[in-house]
Amino acid sequence: MRAIQITEFGGPEVLKESELPDPVPGDGQLLIDVDSAGVNFADTHTVEDSYLSRSTLPLVPGSEVVGRTGDGRRVVALVDNGGYAQKAVAQQALAHELPDEVTDGQALALVVQGLTAWHLLRTCARLTPGESVVVHAAAGGTGSLAVQLAREFGAGRVIATASTAHKRDLALRLGAHAAVDADPDGLTERLTEANGGRRVDIVLEMTGGPVFDASLAALAPFGRLVAYGMASRTPATPVEPAQLMGRSRSVIGFWLAHCLGRPGMYHEPLAELLAMTAQGRLRPQVGGVYALGQAAAAHTELRARRTVGKLVLDVTR
Repeated sequence: MRAIQITEFGGPEVLKESELPDPVPGDGQLLIDVDSAGVNFADTHTVEDSYLSRSTLPLVPGSEVVGRTGDGRRVVALVDNGGYAQKAVAQQALAHELPDEVTDGQALALVVQGLTAWHLLRTCARLTPGESVVVHAAAGGTGSLAVQLAREFGAGRVIATASTAHKRDLALRLGAHAAVDADPDGLTERLTEANGGRRVDIVLEMTGGPVFDASLAALAPFGRLVAYGMASRTPATPVEPAQLMGRSRSVIGFWLAHCLGRPGMYHEPLAELLAMTAQGRLRPQVGGVYALGQAAAAHTELRARRTVGKLVLDVTR
């Protein structure tokens, strides 16, 4: 089968198309003929071995696929790497059948980024109606969905951040009440101003470094900052307990892997997201479709923050 394999860690240049043997499913697993694979920012960390879990070489990246099972069912599934290939193996428990109304790209946007956005708001931040929500990287895969879900779940004010006017305009079209420049310099003040001069209740933060610091400073009493990424690859200033106690603030970490296998944390929210998409209430953004052999180009664009929404590899090309 055709696949993208890495034999050394590094940047996009290590992503090479190869011919590999078909994977063999074990007990409780499915073999999926892959039509489309999702590209996540986490994949860029996997390829350079800088993610939360360590990688082992050689490696076929990719954690999400849409395709057909041996009995003809069309499914979206999470895989333990191996997604950038014509065939992939998934645990049966992590394969979810798709409604005909949902496209491959939409499904791939929902299985990682959609579930992440859902859990950031529901499980971690515990958004209550009327609260203000800041969504960083609001034009990205997770951010573009979090803006829409925050509105759907009753946020009183949704404040988006993005690096360009084009991306900020997209966030406004998706339902953000305000959109501000993501530059960390002066960010605390811009977030407060966008919230009518008041500090904010919830921040969804995936950049790290000075953006994390500025976001923490923008939190109101009982505010919650949910950290779910480290895109800047820059550490934030260590947080002392007194900083949290002084304003009754919370910092919460989230990694989707901890939801897998826990009752009610995978299939149920995914079914809700798919139903919302089929009904037109949720609009997953597909920002680019690349041929399988263009995986390195997709990673290059993603790392340079020149993309919006979900990036997809068309494995049939």
